[in-house]
Amino acid sequence: MAGRLPGAAASSPLPRALLLLAALALFSLSFLSLRSLRPAAAPSLAVDKSRSLPSSSRPSVYHSPEAFAAGYSEMERSFKVYIYPDGDPKTFYQTPRKLTGKYASEGYFFQNIRESRFRTDDPDQAHLFFVPISPHKLRGKGMSYENMTVIVKDYVEGLINKYPYWNRTLGADHFFVTCHDVGVRAFEGLPFMVKNSIRVVCSPSYNVDFIPHKDIALPQVLQPFALPEGGNDVENRTILGFWAGHRNSKIRVILARFWENDTELAISNNRISRAIGDLVYQKQFYRTKFCICPGGSQVNSARISDSIHYGCVPVILSDYYDLPFNNALDWRKFAVILRERDVYQLKSILKSISQEEFISLHKSLVQVQKHFVWHSPPVSHDAFHMVMYELWLRHNVIKY
Repeated sequence: MAGRLPGAAASSPLPRALLLLAALALFSLSFLSLRSLRPAAAPSLAVDKSRSLPSSSRPSVYHSPEAFAAGYSEMERSFKVYIYPDGDPKTFYQTPRKLTGKYASEGYFFQNIRESRFRTDDPDQAHLFFVPISPHKLRGKGMSYENMTVIVKDYVEGLINKYPYWNRTLGADHFFVTCHDVGVRAFEGLPFMVKNSIRVVCSPSYNVDFIPHKDIALPQVLQPFALPEGGNDVENRTILGFWAGHRNSKIRVILARFWENDTELAISNNRISRAIGDLVYQKQFYRTKFCICPGGSQVNSARISDSIHYGCVPVILSDYYDLPFNNALDWRKFAVILRERDVYQLKSILKSISQEEFISLHKSLVQVQKHFVWHSPPVSHDAFHMVMYELWLRHNVIKY
């Protein structure tokens, strides 16, 4: 007891209690601080799942709806294109070969640009210059590849020598349009044009000469469509996946060999014969949830536009494919994008997509159908206007 202050025994519990309270406060503060470092999105997900969003709040099919709307409006208001007048329309220039078949997109563009408000006869008002030579017409005349390159080279060099516009930008404000894959090769005699000018092509493979920030992917649309648009009909889509076509690429050979006997995937290694029934191939799109779109002789396929038209979610199975309009459209909102090596897990990947996710993809798909159809004359937001929007995004070039 010696040396102990009076009252010390009575007062000793208080410091212990204060120390305990301080420790608890410090622990609580540390806990809250650490918790604040966690992402704040988690609680909102539970709220979103508990109630349906109004249609205006649904995820958009566009990367930025506001940017797209503003750019599109400005394009319609001010964008101008000058078409070089040279070349006989009865041969390879100015006019389309036809507006049907698998190269219809090229024909429609040649037709639409003359019907649209974007055309100007004053080159000083033009943002871009269209070189109106049609590889589809060249090919339609039975022209060999070698002769095509000579004709294209002579025509373009004639424009360069006759007019001053090319040399102001070294061709950066010039563009040409071709849907035929051989048509792309027709310009190989002009390496400076391939390098500098905007190429609007149906075969936009960026592992070769296609340059995504400069060139434009033209959707390959097989028009006219045999049957009306599909959509908002998910209850009728009972087939998991569908593909039928020629085995004209490695990925198609693998797809057919690996899956043609599967009971849940309708995979055929040949086109469906018309002898089976009228429009059997097209009607299959209406009954299918996911339509497989492997690349053919090129990365692209008209089957993608078919799938979109008939309301079947496209499964892109093609490496190095710069998808059409992807500066504006978020393809992952309405399509399934796979690598070619994923073909071996195709069924498990598709089955892992929930019905809720499929419905969301399908609804978004219906929203983009208007962008993958051509009209004459063109109508707002159709394929022609989307191509013009992509051109508009590239119109700011330096003039010397």
